[in-house]
Amino acid sequence: MNLMKALSTAAMLLFAACCFGQSNKEPNLHAVGRNLSVHEENGVTTVHLDEKNDDGKAWLIGQKFTNGTIEFDIKGKDTLQHSFVGFAFHGVNDSTYDCIYFRPFNFKAADAVRRSHAVQYVSPPKYDWEILRNQFPNKYEQPLPIPPDPNGWFHAKIVVKGKHISVFVNNDPKAVLEVDQIVPLTGKMLGYWVGNTSGGWWKNLKISR
Repeated sequence: MNLMKALSTAAMLLFAACCFGQSNKEPNLHAVGRNLSVHEENGVTTVHLDEKNDDGKAWLIGQKFTNGTIEFDIKGKDTLQHSFVGFAFHGVNDSTYDCIYFRPFNFKAADAVRRSHAVQYVSPPKYDWEILRNQFPNKYEQPLPIPPDPNGWFHAKIVVKGKHISVFVNNDPKAVLEVDQIVPLTGKMLGYWVGNTSGGWWKNLKISR
């Protein structure tokens, strides 16, 4: 291995360690309500949160975000009511944040109503999915026009410009969900998110400000 290649490899390993950590004991990912594991698969760092009751997060320590773009590959599973996977941002603390999440079990459901609940915006603790669905039907959740494999990886991009939030899936130039922030949160925490009884997988995280 020549010197330049050796330096490049070392830089990549250092970047992965700084962004993701090597285990759930590393300071740069802080899990809340879940067991966190970090793996290397074919040279790609993969983050996993296990299945437990209530919501779970893995905050990125040392990262701050208010406006910009969050991109990642994500995977849940096609198990009814047991796969809620997404990303939290504008976090003030462990219970107050904005979140975009997906319900893979609804991606290709035969029932049109279930399909319309494929991608969701929430802002807990005041505005969780049930309140938003009842008070603002079809505003903060939408179907995916080109639904991915509910058991496979898909790419998600969240664009935040001021109070406006847009969500894109699998590099489709048309947003699958566009909403305005319902609560003017000023927090800067961000991280991986799973819902009640759900686990999830993420890789290829990219944050642009």
